[in-house]
Amino acid sequence: MSEKGKVHRVGLLGLGTVGTGTARILLESKPSLREKTGLDIRLHRIAEKNTARYREIDVPRKTFTADAYELLRDPEIDIVVEVIGGLEPARTFVLEALKRGKAVVTANKALLAQHGKELFETALEHRASIGFEASVCGGVPVIGAIRDGLVANRIETIYGILNGTSNYILTRMIEERAPYAAALKEAQAKGYAEADPTLDVGGGDTAHKLVLLCNLAFHSMFNLADVHVEGIAGLDLADVRYALELGYTVKLLAIAKRRAGEEGGRGGLEMHVHPTL
Repeated sequence: MSEKGKVHRVGLLGLGTVGTGTARILLESKPSLREKTGLDIRLHRIAEKNTARYREIDVPRKTFTADAYELLRDPEIDIVVEVIGGLEPARTFVLEALKRGKAVVTANKALLAQHGKELFETALEHRASIGFEASVCGGVPVIGAIRDGLVANRIETIYGILNGTSNYILTRMIEERAPYAAALKEAQAKGYAEADPTLDVGGGDTAHKLVLLCNLAFHSMFNLADVHVEGIAGLDLADVRYALELGYTVKLLAIAKRRAGEEGGRGGLEMHVHPTL
């Protein structure tokens, strides 16, 4: 039976910067989404403890709740969008949604990288689904390309520049000979880097994304402990200069490759994040 015209009610967990943007897109793009998909997608509930944020979105007051479980237990909600970030309480809320058979959409790469096995097994058990295209290179997109477009292919190796902050800093060091500290400060001033940039420059963000790509590409469940991680904070202009003299540039790469004669499961795959020539 065709789903054309079917109503899908969305529950939004969180109303920070990303949550507010998501809510506005759902509200403003509703006619376009219906025209393109044939589905009536409605923003039904928003869970946010900070009531001051309620005035950011023009919806009836009854749409809001400070109790996430009130949203999760709402039988009318089909899709739960998690935009809280972090590990907890996001993990607990996502598990609750999946156990109730609701589809979950999240871009929370840290959550999926560290608790993916538990979450996907729960989704399978309760015939629910997890959409996470925006978690890795959402503008490409790459998740769907691996999961759907390359489903019949055997992937041997993954190489990728997966963190824009580190790439911006390295580009400034290479092209402008800016010292690392100055390039980082510039990235922060332009909003490319967080006040605490550790996750980006330390390689953690790239490692999270690599785990998710490897789970799809090599049909197994990996975690952060499987990845050797080095960031760019230890680099200085001398490293960049020597690389250029040898005809190379420096990039923070995510690398995964099958070991010779091995399948792609845990133990059969090398996974690295580090500065590379």
